[in-house]
Amino acid sequence: MEIKIELTKNPKPKPDQTKLGFGKYMTDHMFIMPYDEGKGWHSPRIVPYAPIPLDPSAMCLHYGQEVFEGLKAYRTEDGRILLFRPDKNMARLNSSNERMCIPLIDEEFAVEAIKSLVKVDADWIPTEPGTSLYIRPFIIAIDPKLGVHPAEHLLFIIILSPVGAYYPEGINPVRIYVENKYVRAVRGGTGYVKTAGNYAASLKAQSEAEKIKYTQVLWLDGVERKYIEEVGTMNVFFKIDDEIITPSLDGATLPGVTRMSAIELLRDWGYKVTERKISIDEVADAGRNGRLKEAFGTGTAAVISPIGELKYGEEVMIINDYKIGEVSQRLYDELTGIQWGRIPDRFGWTVEVK
Repeated sequence: MEIKIELTKNPKPKPDQTKLGFGKYMTDHMFIMPYDEGKGWHSPRIVPYAPIPLDPSAMCLHYGQEVFEGLKAYRTEDGRILLFRPDKNMARLNSSNERMCIPLIDEEFAVEAIKSLVKVDADWIPTEPGTSLYIRPFIIAIDPKLGVHPAEHLLFIIILSPVGAYYPEGINPVRIYVENKYVRAVRGGTGYVKTAGNYAASLKAQSEAEKIKYTQVLWLDGVERKYIEEVGTMNVFFKIDDEIITPSLDGATLPGVTRMSAIELLRDWGYKVTERKISIDEVADAGRNGRLKEAFGTGTAAVISPIGELKYGEEVMIINDYKIGEVSQRLYDELTGIQWGRIPDRFGWTVEVK
């Protein structure tokens, strides 16, 4: 399909690159493509960024039939624009689509749509160290009627936002609160897909964690309340002795692209990486007897985020003397080096936008 392009006549002023924060500013344009039952996905176009007209009875507003993704574009020192594994994000979008009864998209076309939009708004890609252009593809159901059933009319939209660090701590270790009261997801549910309801379900615990000065919540399984799943915005890893352990993907945990990349790198370097069920009590016990060497999260927004403290009930675990660990630092340097084009991409993970 040909993507039609309509350029804005009123470009916005660019924000200060040293004060971007995360997700505060949107670029001049967006991609939009409708779906209609019997016609399929059609009429893709890039248009000026603007509000979307929605009927008050639009199904996405009432029943949450919605999915989204998150990835980034990076400006290299020599001026090139790189995407990091966009094919994996679009494959995961289709996995979310399948679970949420949304028509599948052509993954290769979706990558081309991202590249086309990034090219149109290329001058929005920040160049300050640690900054990038966040890419948010999403699909919403827009049928103007009430009734719980899969939609027949949807919109696939992509918006862009210049961003800095996701956490105010940057690469410094964060404080994580272990949640043992509320439940975010269960196996058989939607925990493994990127859909709005998962994040709405996390807000209460996140709000309570922030009140006691913790950055994020570590979720436990929704049945036994003992096995670790993930942090609200990251997958999680623990280095116990010489083994790096991350919770296995059991249907309630998001299969992160950065998680996948970290596992591949660690195994390439010769580390023993195990994907399995791991309980919070096992981690706490390892912390008490000095076997817990490092803990860190992985995700598109933060890349690698070392964990310096875990609060589990009344117990507070300080990890690696509140310093970034050797493994965390090496992963951060390697991944960001590949993403910003500072080091060779041995794995073919980056895609250049030309």
